[in-house]
Amino acid sequence: MKFLYSILFLIFLFFSYAIYEQLNKPSQKVKRVPCQNQTTTFEKIENKEYIKKAQELFYLNNYKLKSSIEYSKYMKSNLKDSFTIKMFEQKVNNIFLKYIKQSKNSNLENILIKAHLYENDKEDKGKKNKKAKLYAGYFILEFIYKNKSLYKIQIDYINTNLSDLEKRITCAINSFLLIK
Repeated sequence: MKFLYSILFLIFLFFSYAIYEQLNKPSQKVKRVPCQNQTTTFEKIENKEYIKKAQELFYLNNYKLKSSIEYSKYMKSNLKDSFTIKMFEQKVNNIFLKYIKQSKNSNLENILIKAHLYENDKEDKGKKNKKAKLYAGYFILEFIYKNKSLYKIQIDYINTNLSDLEKRITCAINSFLLIK
């Protein structure tokens, strides 16, 4: 009988330890910048060699913005009639202006910044799970220097009226500028 209790006790210890380890393992989704925890965020630092130079050029207003919007195709778009590419560019540029330290220097090269807004198409049959239908869309910001992608970030926005988009754009630019 003691042997049976010993075996049960060892099994209990084994499972207790496994549960403890599972609960205390570090999260693989630790975000580099606190604002990235507000919604689903993916980032990729692709080329650290030129990050500092690109940050300097951005602060000096030496950037070119290339924008695009992908409206939903299978469901009625919430944005198509109310949010144009021009409005999107203006919103992005207005946020960028908060970080600019001086006027553009035409003697310096530019970085290319690609900004893409995607409206989540909830009726797309390719959606794999219910979680993919929870957000209104996502915003991508990519920084390119000397034809090399340096940094790319994708952040979901939740509100179909884009009321949280400004926060997401601000988070994206802060994420870029805080790379060391």
